[in-house]
Amino acid sequence: MFAYIVRRVLQMIPTLFGVMLLVFVLFNVFGGDPSLVLAGKHLTAESLANIRAQLGLDKSQSAQFLIFVKQVLTLDFGTSWSTQQPVSDIIGSRIGPSLLLTGSMLVVDLLIAIPLAATVAYFRRGLTDRIVTICCTIAMSVSALVYIIAGQYWLAYKFGWFPVSGWSASAWHNLWYYVPLPMLMGLMVSLGPDIRFYRSFFIEELGNDYVRTARAKGLSERVVMLKHVLRNALIPVVTTVMMSLPYLLIGALVLETFFSIPGMGNAVVLAVNNSDFPIIKAITVYIALATMVFNLLADLIYKLIDPRVQLT
Repeated sequence: MFAYIVRRVLQMIPTLFGVMLLVFVLFNVFGGDPSLVLAGKHLTAESLANIRAQLGLDKSQSAQFLIFVKQVLTLDFGTSWSTQQPVSDIIGSRIGPSLLLTGSMLVVDLLIAIPLAATVAYFRRGLTDRIVTICCTIAMSVSALVYIIAGQYWLAYKFGWFPVSGWSASAWHNLWYYVPLPMLMGLMVSLGPDIRFYRSFFIEELGNDYVRTARAKGLSERVVMLKHVLRNALIPVVTTVMMSLPYLLIGALVLETFFSIPGMGNAVVLAVNNSDFPIIKAITVYIALATMVFNLLADLIYKLIDPRVQLT
């Protein structure tokens, strides 16, 4: 196990180098000159030269790439070009609200989607399966904006059950007061496809020979579902969840915008609008690192779920 982890970590090095090279080429070679945007309307040759010198854009491409490599290795991406704040401070202040919203939404989604998917798969082609499938299809057909606007108008404004929008400095207060409504709106969008997606995994496992063998041995349906079907169906579920975890870092853009949540989604939009490359580069690298780490964790979880899995 330890040798496998070491081997996978070593494999991350060329992958990370490829990500750095690709990001650098996209932003520094094809991304244009951000100093033209930052100079504004009062553009002069002198001001343009000063801005390029401050941003380090007057150096050669190789020197700029070496600076970027150093930033990645130290996780210090300098200061924002538009606000002059340290990038680490901006991300540190924004990532908490995003993770609080998207993390709680993911947990609730899994707690609802997996048991419900297993239930409808067990009663497939029955009334329960048909009702849940129809409800999921209808939910998937409605735009997220419709859910958000209707939720804010009826649940918040008309009934007063939730605040329309807002955020506070207390994480617990946010979790119990500001997060529930945007989380509910997010679940209305995500539960439908997730239930149908996970349902297909359970149906596939229920049709395998080992299930018939377990039933022929006289095992109860509860044991068959929990000990055999659930364990094997969780492997693709773990893959899906692990692949989605890195993107929790960038938050939920639409939800954060409508509910005035100061998360990473808003930071990304502002950085793109202002051509703030340091923030965009930092977020891109963080997502790449998180993707590699969570892929490794997914393989280790496979081993815990099924010890027969061979890690190669």
